[in-house]
Amino acid sequence: MYSGNEAVHKTPAPEKPVLLLVDDDPLIAESLALALEDDYVVYTSATRGKTKSLLQTAETQPALALVDLGLPPTPHAPDEGFTLISELLAFNRQIRILVLSGQSERENIQHALTLGAVDFVPKPCDIELLKTRLQHQLMLLDAEIRAESETAADEPALLGNSTAMQMLRSLISQFADSPFSILIEGESGSGKELVARQLHAESSRAQEPFLTINCAAFTPELLEAQLFGHARGAFTGAASDRAGFFEAAGSGSLLLDEIGELPLELQSKLLRVLENGEYYRLGETRPRQASCRIIAATNRDLRAEVRNGSFRQDLFHRLGVLSLSVPPLRERGADCLDLVDYFCRVYAPQAQPFRLTPAAREELGSYAFPGNVRELRNIVIRLLTKYPGAEVDAGPLRAELESTVYDEPVSASEQTPADDSGAAVEHDLQSPGFDLDTRLRQWEQQYIDAAMRLSEGNLSRAARLLGINRTTLYSRIQRLEKEGQG
Repeated sequence: MYSGNEAVHKTPAPEKPVLLLVDDDPLIAESLALALEDDYVVYTSATRGKTKSLLQTAETQPALALVDLGLPPTPHAPDEGFTLISELLAFNRQIRILVLSGQSERENIQHALTLGAVDFVPKPCDIELLKTRLQHQLMLLDAEIRAESETAADEPALLGNSTAMQMLRSLISQFADSPFSILIEGESGSGKELVARQLHAESSRAQEPFLTINCAAFTPELLEAQLFGHARGAFTGAASDRAGFFEAAGSGSLLLDEIGELPLELQSKLLRVLENGEYYRLGETRPRQASCRIIAATNRDLRAEVRNGSFRQDLFHRLGVLSLSVPPLRERGADCLDLVDYFCRVYAPQAQPFRLTPAAREELGSYAFPGNVRELRNIVIRLLTKYPGAEVDAGPLRAELESTVYDEPVSASEQTPADDSGAAVEHDLQSPGFDLDTRLRQWEQQYIDAAMRLSEGNLSRAARLLGINRTTLYSRIQRLEKEGQG
């Protein structure tokens, strides 16, 4: 079941849910897998890289994940675990992630929950309690899937009466029947797939298939076969002809989720489909025609990806003939309160709804929601679990929110002033090869580096120095590191 650091998995049994267990300690991984194997098909992995490889080839995607924060190459810091949480949700937005870690400081717990984890279990853990919490998450997942499939006709697919949501729904109605491709941009957890589904539902293609493929969930070779299909014998294991997503979508809609992860070698092939509808199955020389409408979604800044050479400019312009920007929850005003009521209804069969006091409602309305709607859903789940049928005041609610928002302010002596000299700026502009985007990235890197030095590497304190929340800082650090590698 577990062999050193190798990621292994069993052939899934259909009567058991699949659980992913990520821990670099083989003794812990093996003992937990043995304790849980009666109820779950257990996949085990020891690193982020091996986890990605496992998921890209797994026959069945896991419904649940148990993730340690301290993973190689930095097992004494939580950063690898935090990154893995985001990557797992990019693979499968419905996966329920429980963190199982000894790094159980309050700021680590809150940040993991903000990123999208649904629970945090400190090590060492009681096995029976862990089983109970896993089963609880399975019940909530079943309730959510059932609610999605049985949405009442009078329940709007995109909840909210804010101006931002009214404008978004208006644009969806305008774009729904367009034959052109549509690019949906928005932060993680903001609801991009819901927007894509609404575009399809309001179009004349509504009775045709709506298919989704996650470009981050496959190796380049497997992704090409999934998109375009393959002929028998095209590669090892191709025992028969198989249609790809472009063919299976027919005249319906195909959502290319996480389009920013599409490998460069496949971008030219997608561009051909967008230009003339033409593609080839792997192993065939006869062109085929795609008739589906293509929708792409991303949480990345594709313009920046174009500038650093990781995304084709011509493909970006083809995909973005029409574009929609999904507003983050922090820009949607009181919509968060409507969503609380909605999630309480969704999970009503499993838990008695709670009530928010006026102070708690005000508290929630002023929160920045770095994890967007996904974070709010998980907040509701935790409140339902802890306070079923009760009235929840501002204090208990605040305990469920990202802690850095409420930490003490930074003193003026800890802040670093910017050099706003007009002469210096003018001199800079006249320098050979000046590029604004490059200079802004340099400044951003300098401020982040300075904040990390002043905070002695503490992300929460560095975020306060910069006037942003910890999630935003972590995302910016990752982006700058990637741009530096590019």
